[in-house]
Amino acid sequence: MWLARSSRRPGASLFRAVACITSSSSSAPTTPSNKARRTFVTDADVEKARAYCLSQLRAGDYDAHLVRHFLPRGVRDAYLALRTLNLELVRLPETVSNTTIGAMRIQFWKDAINSTFDGNPRREPVSVLLYAALAALAARTETSPGDGNWSSIKFWLQRFISTRQQRMDNRPFTSLAALEEYAESTYATLLYVTLAMLPLRSMHVDHLASHIGKACGIAAILRGIPVLAAPPPAPSSPTAPRRNPVLLLPLDIMADVGLREEDVYRQGPGADGLQEAVFRVATRANDHLITAREMLKNIRAGQDPGHDYEHVGDPGHVYEQESPWSSPSQDAPDELRALQKGFNVLLEAVPAQDYLTRLEVADFDAFRVKSGWKLPWSLYRAQSTQSI
Repeated sequence: MWLARSSRRPGASLFRAVACITSSSSSAPTTPSNKARRTFVTDADVEKARAYCLSQLRAGDYDAHLVRHFLPRGVRDAYLALRTLNLELVRLPETVSNTTIGAMRIQFWKDAINSTFDGNPRREPVSVLLYAALAALAARTETSPGDGNWSSIKFWLQRFISTRQQRMDNRPFTSLAALEEYAESTYATLLYVTLAMLPLRSMHVDHLASHIGKACGIAAILRGIPVLAAPPPAPSSPTAPRRNPVLLLPLDIMADVGLREEDVYRQGPGADGLQEAVFRVATRANDHLITAREMLKNIRAGQDPGHDYEHVGDPGHVYEQESPWSSPSQDAPDELRALQKGFNVLLEAVPAQDYLTRLEVADFDAFRVKSGWKLPWSLYRAQSTQSI
């Protein structure tokens, strides 16, 4: 089986040319318009890309590796590609020797996304796997590549990469609100893309994804404290990139508790005010998870979720109907079905809660958080009980 690409025509995308998924072994006919640009993505290419992404998650993001097993099969490849891309971008500040090289790598990924949507994926695993996932989605649905769903996916991916670019220097967040905005544009955005790949477009499921994504993003910053704030090891070679310690906690929280970055770099977990700062930031992440649980309860009871979605009307968040509960006579069966369809994507909340619980056990000392063994069971239980 192969995925055939035709050339991009003005106003058309690769999927309008049907991103063909076929069992035929013959190639598509060559025409003057597509002769120079048509190539093929084979099953072997996709398998190789999938194996690479799986190995990356297994080694670098085991939580995501576990969550993948609970996702619908049709969205697993997309999820693999997205989370591997996230790993690539997270590692950039630590693996490049200067900002120029970092900017070049960011531009590579921006161009790779554009090329993938144009039907010309780069010959690297993330692009190949994402292309295969998009082509499979086009083949199994009646959605048009030019509709809002496709444009939203591309917009979200470009926003995600641009946000990572803005954080390449690992500077602290100016405020807790700025940290939440970062989490919305990264971890919540990855959830939006995954939901769109189901495909699913639901204001209330997106709203849940926003709160869960913010909790995940904040938890990721807290997880990174023992690594990023620790003194860097001696470079392995003169040309190896040198890393300075950084502390990404919001500056307004640090100022409020009297925490100084230099104290953390010198004293580590003994720095005065560090645990209090971590506690305050972790509390905000936990608040988002509490809000998501309240919304789930209300939606399943046929009630208004109880919280207005602040991103309605933003790019990618335009819905046909603002609220299915706008009329008392409506019981919103469509929203309940949407919640059931997209629930497993929301299981991202489980690893975030697992970390926050272990952080609380450690009395909010981020350097003393112990690894846990209960996450696989917690994910299984959350899926079985449809709770987070």
